[in-house]
Amino acid sequence: MAKQTILVVDDEKDLLDLIEYNLRKEGFNVLKAENGEEGIAMAKEHSPDLVLLDIMMPKMDGLQAVEVMRKDAELKRIPIILLTARSDEKTEVEGLNKGSDDYITKPISTTKLISRIKAVLRRFDEKEEATNILEVHNITIDRDRYIVYKDGEEFHLPRKEFELLFFLASRKGKVLDRQTLLNKVWGDNIYVVDRTVDVHVRKIREKLGDHYIETVKGVGYRFKE
Repeated sequence: MAKQTILVVDDEKDLLDLIEYNLRKEGFNVLKAENGEEGIAMAKEHSPDLVLLDIMMPKMDGLQAVEVMRKDAELKRIPIILLTARSDEKTEVEGLNKGSDDYITKPISTTKLISRIKAVLRRFDEKEEATNILEVHNITIDRDRYIVYKDGEEFHLPRKEFELLFFLASRKGKVLDRQTLLNKVWGDNIYVVDRTVDVHVRKIREKLGDHYIETVKGVGYRFKE
């Protein structure tokens, strides 16, 4: 199973290092940023599974960062937890209304923090798994039966081609780099090269047409909106 990646954004370096250490012990990959602007840029580049976000930071605070992410086609699906020293109800309500998935006040034990992170990830995974039939453009992707329908015609794709198509289509409009696709579709314990993704995309295009999956030069692929 692929390791999940957590992006931690906080301007307290000691806290960043502590959270990173404990998340890595739990088997997560960890990315770190020290302000909202840097966090947004890293989220766009690496497509993490969850963002843990402080509120009071330089350049762009956490509430602004949540707002930017929820309006961005590439980032709006990523779950966000606000971790902050601000415990007033007004700020908590504002953070949740802007689109964060949880609001945690400091100080909190690392054990409880990791438990809350796992709970949000579980909710997100369950919501994703509930979507077993996708209808995009003129195709229907049925994950229960591993069948793709295009204008009523059935297509039976090999398993990895199907899973790659479903993963891209379920994140329509989001640019996904090759490494992310390899980790999510093949798993990070399986050794395959970037070229594997290109070959599978080419085969999908040969069967369904080349106007669904767009190549983003130097980055990866995006399922067109």
